[in-house]
Amino acid sequence: MAVTNWIEKLGRAIFEAPFGGEQLVRDAPGMAEIRVAVLDEARARTHRVAGREVFPYNVVKLLVRGVGEEQEGVFRGAFFRQLLEQELREGLGRVRVRFPADLHIEVETTPQLPGAEEQWLAVQVESREAPAAAVVTRRIARLVVVRGKANRPEVLLAKARTNIGRPVEVFKEDGPSRVNDLAFAEDSEINRTVSREHAHVLFQKPDGYRIYNDRYSKDGNCGLWIMRDGLSQEVHRTARGARLEHGDEIHLGSAVLRFQLDGPLRKS
Repeated sequence: MAVTNWIEKLGRAIFEAPFGGEQLVRDAPGMAEIRVAVLDEARARTHRVAGREVFPYNVVKLLVRGVGEEQEGVFRGAFFRQLLEQELREGLGRVRVRFPADLHIEVETTPQLPGAEEQWLAVQVESREAPAAAVVTRRIARLVVVRGKANRPEVLLAKARTNIGRPVEVFKEDGPSRVNDLAFAEDSEINRTVSREHAHVLFQKPDGYRIYNDRYSKDGNCGLWIMRDGLSQEVHRTARGARLEHGDEIHLGSAVLRFQLDGPLRKS
């Protein structure tokens, strides 16, 4: 298959992935080749320290050649980069290779087709010092209700933790469990898709605001997605959650919120 056709098919598969379509993207044409190339380069750069295999570099740089202007946004977007970072971390973890906590991937593209001695995908690694710690300015943030009806049209994220769920107060057998700051208590078809304890938002240095999935699901449906740049990202019930960016749409079942940053609030 010509490189340009391959790029077009992969870009389309990523761009058109539906909610919960991470597996579709993983199986998109060429994704296996990218995963193998990245992991092979990482494994080739490991060495043994105190009886453990170590990958000491914190930056993996990809250059994808033959990417037209209409597809470059997809390849350079956060969704594609985060998917590859997850694959790299999981791949190194499976073979017990230690790696830096700040390991990340950077993706660059060029419309130029590979030359006779070039590959369509180039992988490089490097060690980069973390920037000096700076004072984090906490910006004013709010969640605005876009779909569904909550107890308020929006909530300011000024507290340490903001809870989102169906009722205002959640009770369990042993007593009160929590209070939801944003509650979809009114009975409607959309509101019924919101769980009693659906999610919560925290402000954490240095990432800023992160959202966490609090749902318990027997069927494996995470019930929480972020829609960003036209692409969806599932937020599973993990200790890391997901970082929020200005303009993100947060889908709680069928209900939708918009995460909005307005300006500086205070220094933390």
